[in-house]
Amino acid sequence: MGSPRFWSWAALVAGLLYFFLPLVGMFEFSLRARRGEYSFQAYTNVLSDPQFRETFMYSVVVALFTIVLGVLIVAPTAFWVRLKLPKLRPVIEFITLLPLVIPPIVIVFGYIRLYNTSSWLPLTGTAMGTNILLTFGYSVLALPYMYRAVDTGLRTIDVATLTEAAQSMGASWFTIITKLILPNILSAILSGAFLTFAIVIGEYVFAALLNRPGFGPYMVWMGGNKAYEPAALAVIAFGITWACMGVIQLATRLSKHNRVQR
Repeated sequence: MGSPRFWSWAALVAGLLYFFLPLVGMFEFSLRARRGEYSFQAYTNVLSDPQFRETFMYSVVVALFTIVLGVLIVAPTAFWVRLKLPKLRPVIEFITLLPLVIPPIVIVFGYIRLYNTSSWLPLTGTAMGTNILLTFGYSVLALPYMYRAVDTGLRTIDVATLTEAAQSMGASWFTIITKLILPNILSAILSGAFLTFAIVIGEYVFAALLNRPGFGPYMVWMGGNKAYEPAALAVIAFGITWACMGVIQLATRLSKHNRVQR
């Protein structure tokens, strides 16, 4: 039957090949922009495209606002539920799972129906209003990931004891959340933040139907109009995602190191 270690390594190698071989093939294809030779011409074309920079920076800014909004909503809610309302946890978890069940196209059409120019709150009538609506929509899409990341972080600390100790020293609720709870779950918040970032960068439906210059619609447009540039764009997006994962790991290690020093 062979040793367990052999089969473990065999499964690992098979998984790595299954994962990386398509990426290698896509990268090799992206280098064929010039006939008969390998070159980075497709990457040059993508990176020099003003629309690439415009859409990517737009999505980055929206992602940052979405992360801030998500943390402001999720962190206090998860903290309060775990501290004071533990019986409501199943209800809150069910609510946070709804964005995985309801298709994004249903949500965005609901937004357009409720907030069009003839409604009581015409957010879609201006670019700023549409950007706000898009940010709220992305916060809804990222809610399952952000909530579970923060909730997992709260499980690693004794919330009740820390809160009681802070209250005995006269700390307010704002001080408890901002100076005690958030620093202790920073790595969990960063995990949820970068998952949110990845969702916003690649999301298509909200940005396209709300007519916003997002990176997702740009990637779809590129895939329908170019040959080699879409592969180069996919490699770049993959690299950005892996960079985000690396930042998560680095931030987690730094957070643990600082906690040990304390």
